[in-house]
Amino acid sequence: MLGENAGMAMALFGFLAVGAVSVFTMISVASWSEARRKEREAYYKNDMLKKLADTPGPGANAALELMRAEAQIGAERTRQGLRIGGMITTAAGIGVLVFLRALLGGQEGVFLCGLIPLFVGLALYGSSYLVTTPME
Repeated sequence: MLGENAGMAMALFGFLAVGAVSVFTMISVASWSEARRKEREAYYKNDMLKKLADTPGPGANAALELMRAEAQIGAERTRQGLRIGGMITTAAGIGVLVFLRALLGGQEGVFLCGLIPLFVGLALYGSSYLVTTPME
C-alpha cells in the first residue's frame, strides 16, 4: 500500500518537473526568437537607410528626415512612459499612505512609509519633463 503511494508521488513529481522544464524552455526560445526578429528588422532597416543616405539627391534627405522622425517618436514614447509610471507609482504611494493610516490609526507614524513610493512617483513624473528631444 505504501509503495503504491510512493510510486504515484514519484510519477506526479516527474510529470510536474517535465512540465516546468518544458514551459521555461518554450519561454526562453520564444524570447530569443523575438529578439532575433527585432535584430534582423533593425539591421535591414539601417542598411536601407544607409543606402538611401549614400545616394545623391532627394533620397538622402528623405532618409535623414525619417531618422529624425523616428528619434522624436522614441523620445516621446519615453516621456509618456515616465509620466504614466510616475502617476501610477504616486497613486500607489498615496494608497499605501491612506491604507496604513486607516489600518494603524496613526500610531507611531508608520503610515509615513507611503511617502517612499509617493516621492519615487513624483520623481518619475518630474523626470519626464527633463527627457530631451534628440538633436536635429
